Parts: sequence; C-alpha cells; structure tokens
Amino acid sequence: MVLKRSTTVTCAVSMVSVVKNTPSAVRALERFLLPNACLACERWVGDSEPDALVCARCRLRLQPLLGGCGRCRHPLPLIGGCRFCAEWPPELAWARSAVWLDHEAREMVHHLKYRGYQRLAPLMADLIARHAPRPQGGALAPIPLTRRRFRERGYNQAAVIARALGRAWNLPVHEELLTRRRDGGSQTALTPEERAANVAGAFAAPPAGVARGVIIVDDVLTTGATLVAAAGALAGAGWRHIGAITFARALPFERRVI
Repeated sequence: MVLKRSTTVTCAVSMVSVVKNTPSAVRALERFLLPNACLACERWVGDSEPDALVCARCRLRLQPLLGGCGRCRHPLPLIGGCRFCAEWPPELAWARSAVWLDHEAREMVHHLKYRGYQRLAPLMADLIARHAPRPQGGALAPIPLTRRRFRERGYNQAAVIARALGRAWNLPVHEELLTRRRDGGSQTALTPEERAANVAGAFAAPPAGVARGVIIVDDVLTTGATLVAAAGALAGAGWRHIGAITFARALPFERRVI
C-alpha cells in the first residue's frame, strides 16, 4: 500500500511539474477542460482551430459584397443608377465593405462592440483585405467614439479594426485625425433622414497634412450618414481623396424582407 501511494504521489507530482513547466501542456489542458465555442453559432470550433473565435463554417457563411456600384459596391437596381450613394456629397469619393451584416457578421460586430472581444479585429481586417482592394496610399482614420462611450467601453471598436487593417495593408493609422464635437446618441432606431441630421456637424478634423488621402474606418455602414459627416469634416479642413472602409454593411431592404 505504501508503495502504491508513493507511486501515485510521484506520478501526480510529475504531471503537475510537466503542466507547470510546459505552456503548451497548460494550453492543451485548458482546451480540454474549456473547449472554445463559436461566437456566432455557439458550436464547438473543432480540433483544427481550437483557439478560433468564429468557426470555419460560420466564416464560410459570411457573404462578401460582389460587384455593384463602382463608387460604393452596393447592388445596382434593374433600371437606373445606384440609389444607395446617389445623395452622398462628392467629398466621399468611395466606400467599400467586406461582408453583408448577416447573422454571423452581426454576432461578430456585437461581440467586438459590447462583449470586449477585441481579438475579433484581426479576423475582420483579414476579411476586409481579402474582399476590398488595398488603396494605393493614404492614412486610416477610425470613426471616434464619444468620451462617454469610450469610458464605458474602454476602447474604440473602429480604432481596433483600423490598427489590425493598418498592419494588413501596411498603412499608417491616425487615430486622432477625427474627433467628436458632440454626442448624437444611438442611431439604431433612426430613419435615414434622422441619421443624417443626428451626425451633421458631429466631427472635426485638423488642417490637412501630407498624407496622400484618408480612408475612414468603421465597423458597419448602414446608410452612410456617419461616413458622409466625417468626410465633410475632413474636406472642410482641406483633406482630399477621401474614401471609407467598413467590416460589414447593412442588408439591402429586399434582402431583409425576404
């Protein structure tokens, strides 16, 4: 009995020693005890990517924007030109989005904004780089949060995406280029007209610098009101060649009602 007990204790001590001194063993034990669940579908992510936040199946279900309007890549109507960006001022020269705001993309945005999952930003940046052409030059300028929201959240989700995208595209990120003059409140339940009025004059920018252009970065493009207001502030300060990039874009009306 003494020998058995001694052997058991020795084995236990050896196992603890291995786990303590081997980071990979600790990680393996953690994965075994707490398997990772996909943030979008809540299923196990699988053995091939045990640390993934979004499983391969949900990543494949993300729908990229393909073709469409040359300025904004929105689907064109059967007759006439693009109605989505028709009323945008010329200051905003172009806008691109990586994927449509379907369930999977919506869950990713929600977890980044409200659940603290900043590790989603590299995946979002990778999807942007994959589905949107890299600009020839310019600086990335994230849409700023209000001070109140920044204090509540602790970070700016647009800035987190911009940093990851800056690394992917090898472009500089100027996080202080755009500032908020005032807090317009949430835009979730507003009509397009109310959104435009809500953000009118909400941003400010310093006098133009030497950058070849500015690419405004945000998480979601809904109507374009925020991007238009930011582009107006930049243009008013003398900046030129202004475009915009977002991770997701709100679904067109016809896709929301089907």
